[in-house]
Amino acid sequence: MRIDLHNNDDEALLIVRCKKRDEHAQKVFYMRYVEDMMLLCLRYIADREDAREVLMDAFLKFFNNVGDFEYRGDGSVKAWLKKIVVSYCLMFLRKNRLSFESTDDERNYTDIAANDGIIEGMSAKEILSLIHGLPDGCKTVFNLYVFEGRTHKEIATELGISEGTSKSQLHLAKSILKSKILINS
Repeated sequence: MRIDLHNNDDEALLIVRCKKRDEHAQKVFYMRYVEDMMLLCLRYIADREDAREVLMDAFLKFFNNVGDFEYRGDGSVKAWLKKIVVSYCLMFLRKNRLSFESTDDERNYTDIAANDGIIEGMSAKEILSLIHGLPDGCKTVFNLYVFEGRTHKEIATELGISEGTSKSQLHLAKSILKSKILINS
């Protein structure tokens, strides 16, 4: 039985087949999720080649451990894969000495309230570009807090920093983004 790349209704079957190491199912799974997961990697890792390498390692981890996965309905597969991808991005950043900006000098970044209309007029690519421009530590905390919904306590534990550092990095990231949005408007 062939699995349709574009039919999300067969997600449970796809996982069953991946657990049996079915190469066609693995290819369909990969093709179904690679674009979304690459965008996720690029939120954390600016260099496309590094992001691609991290993504391949994450998919390999997924396929090697899919036997441990328990399907819990629509979205559960993507959520588990996303968790693996984020974990691999963080490992990459730690291995490459993720650094955090000093918040003693906020470089004149102010807490300006951005006009909602400005953000609505921006494309996703423009917003992603601004996020890429953040210092690595700020960008990582921002991504984990805003996109992954992690608490400062969870971020601190994952990154080996204090909760205060997590909070200050988020504040700095938001200040930098607001300043850049207002400059670009």
